Amino acid sequence: MSDLVSVFLHLLLFKLVAPVTFRHHHYDDLVRMLYKVHNECPHITRVYSIGRSVKGRHLYVLEFSDYPGIHEPLEPEVKYVGNMHGNEVLGRELLLQLSEFLCEEFRNRNQRIVRLVEDTRIHIMPSMNPDGYEVAAAAQERDISGYLVGRNNANGVDLNRNFPDLNTYIYYNEKNGGPNHHLPLPDNWKSQVEPETQAVIQWIRSFNFVLSANLHGGAVVANYPYDKSLEHRVRGFRRTANTPTPDDKLFQKLAKVYSYAHGWMHQGWNCGDYFPDGITNGASWYSLSKGMQDFNYLHTNCFEITLELSCDKFPLQEELQREWLGNREALIQFLEQVHQGIKGMVRDENYNNLADAVISVGGINHDVTSGAHGDYFRLLLPGTYTVTATAPGFDPETVSVTVGPAEPKLVNFQLKRSTSQAAPKRRIPNSGHRGRVLPKKVQPQAARKKEPMMKQPQRGPA
Repeated sequence: MSDLVSVFLHLLLFKLVAPVTFRHHHYDDLVRMLYKVHNECPHITRVYSIGRSVKGRHLYVLEFSDYPGIHEPLEPEVKYVGNMHGNEVLGRELLLQLSEFLCEEFRNRNQRIVRLVEDTRIHIMPSMNPDGYEVAAAAQERDISGYLVGRNNANGVDLNRNFPDLNTYIYYNEKNGGPNHHLPLPDNWKSQVEPETQAVIQWIRSFNFVLSANLHGGAVVANYPYDKSLEHRVRGFRRTANTPTPDDKLFQKLAKVYSYAHGWMHQGWNCGDYFPDGITNGASWYSLSKGMQDFNYLHTNCFEITLELSCDKFPLQEELQREWLGNREALIQFLEQVHQGIKGMVRDENYNNLADAVISVGGINHDVTSGAHGDYFRLLLPGTYTVTATAPGFDPETVSVTVGPAEPKLVNFQLKRSTSQAAPKRRIPNSGHRGRVLPKKVQPQAARKKEPMMKQPQRGPA
């Protein structure tokens, strides 16, 4: 009897970990695929859900890290999000392929991938809109044409027009003074957004993401913020409406890294459009309000770009392998861009870590903050900068920093309490965190306790 059970379990496991083929994956197939990768690389992966769609499907994320489920101070967090529009499916399939690729190459001891996984915490969400995907896939199977079929979520809402509009506030603040980062949300923001959007907002507020890309289809170009122009205009109108962020040169560099590592994006001519270097400022292309990439930049520490990856929103299965080969190197190189600029710890005189300290760079009107464990990350191009750390109740500290083209410069701050006592800043002790954080590489891999495979999902509003 035990032999029969063993055979059955073996066959079941074989079915779950069957080799990936270049094909489209429905929701159940996607879930199996994520757990297949986790089963093959259990020590460097974790599957978790950030919430549910309108139809109750989990919004799954696959994490890669040498300590999955744990934030290591000074190790940056990066994310990929695919399939935000349900009928734009190439990103979904590329992220599944990327997941398997990272696992396989780590197991093969590819030193580039080993270094990436050990020095970066990577979060991959193949589908932000699983309900829309099922509608689009069903239409494809019935050979029903329609450019917008399955684009929106199950409530008929375009998720990339569903985030709180913070651009209006930043444009006002740039003229009249006011915060240039971490703009607050309206009190009733949860009632204004869809379940998928709420789940993503709560997700990006709970992790200190540094870099991100959102994978779309319908064009071939790397699109960077701002997406919303100062004056709204209709797509197709030729007058330039370039609306740069204070980090415009950095965003252009991030976009070019992807474009030139891509098989053909950098050539510029794709899908009947021409984009020099294969990149564009979003508002210069067409104005988009309430988009996700602008929201990331204005509400969090995360720098996000939008990758338009295919002329055909739902490419044929026969085209998937070519698309994967055209995007593979670009997907890896973009992840590696999180390791540039400066990073460090912000502490007080007693070496307690300070959360929410503001890191300002002279000449760039966009600040970042230290995370819950006192570490901060500021992406910067090579050059010399004046950097200041401030926190209520402490005297500011300013240093001059020269940033190179390779590894990030380590710049720590130790703030002294101000003699004019302001409200004390929240302090985080160096040990005993309840938030599952470890000092960098404090214990051998074999000694680590296994983390749960999935968090309890968070439900969005109905």
